[in-house]
Amino acid sequence: MTLKLEIAGLILLAVSLAACSKAAPPEKAEQPKTSSQVAATTNPVTEAATPGPAPAPATVSRGVKTEMRNVMFHLTDKAPAHVETLSGELWPTGKNDMPMFDDKTSYEVRVTNARVSITPQALASILNTHVFAKSDAPIKDISISIDKDRMLIKGKLHSKGDIPFETTGTLSVTSDGRIRVKTEKVKAMHVSVKGLMDKLGIELANVVNTSKIDGIDSDKNDLLMDLRTLLPPPHINGKVAAVKLENNAIITIFGDGGATAPRVSEAGSYMAFQGNSVRFGKLVMESTDIIVLDMDSGDPLDWNQDHYREQLVAGYSKITPSFGLRAYVKDYAKLPRAPTSPPSPVPTTAPSTPAQN
Repeated sequence: MTLKLEIAGLILLAVSLAACSKAAPPEKAEQPKTSSQVAATTNPVTEAATPGPAPAPATVSRGVKTEMRNVMFHLTDKAPAHVETLSGELWPTGKNDMPMFDDKTSYEVRVTNARVSITPQALASILNTHVFAKSDAPIKDISISIDKDRMLIKGKLHSKGDIPFETTGTLSVTSDGRIRVKTEKVKAMHVSVKGLMDKLGIELANVVNTSKIDGIDSDKNDLLMDLRTLLPPPHINGKVAAVKLENNAIITIFGDGGATAPRVSEAGSYMAFQGNSVRFGKLVMESTDIIVLDMDSGDPLDWNQDHYREQLVAGYSKITPSFGLRAYVKDYAKLPRAPTSPPSPVPTTAPSTPAQN
């Protein structure tokens, strides 16, 4: 009897996890042509044709060539990604005519070749504070760890009453360059339910509704992550070629991983920007020639775009004979922090009154 109750409880638990998944919008029916449209098709105008619009001018590249080597690039204050190597362009977004360093949404990084790694702790921080930060997000309190060639994700199904869950899976790349997390095990309330879900025809797509989550989609029992919209700005626009787990890090490779990229600087850690215009602070540089270098050449360049002015002020700059800029900056982690004054102690007894003569 007890065994039957436990099996029934697991079935009820799995069924309770079912939720609506995405549905493709219905296709619009073709509208019938009006009589004027039919006439225009069957009775072409025989008068002299008016000259058509002038051809659009050729698209002028507005991208700023970019190369990075050995950079800890902060996606948030607490979540850096190690850019081992990267080559591509900073490209202005929307109506912006140039990248503006003071506005991370004014440009995207179009990656040609790169090798970027991120720790599971940093990825979990981004998911908690950026991807699933809204109050109605389906998942909360995410933690990620790596066990050999498997990634373990734990969290709470917020839309299902904060039921604790955990999944184990492997990583691969889809044909369109997204990262697939292939689910192998699923636990709810520390009880394995993957086999029961399979028997009942319940998929992870029914459990986690990702319709309102940018950069996350579901495919049956797998999760798909699109780095172009998943990560905080500046967004990365590039097709992922490979992904792997190595040295307790998630390594993402674009193109050939930067194996053939030429070095702009002999320095071990730097970011280089060349060509077209950029704005930073009150200045605009045309035909950009900027190289950001680490004052401490013995470690990676620790760069935080939200605090780049503080890093520039703490360092120094040089102008080349051709008016290029070489900025030597202090690592973000080494910036002086404002000291926190301890609170004044609350007196436990009333102050004594001086004796009067």
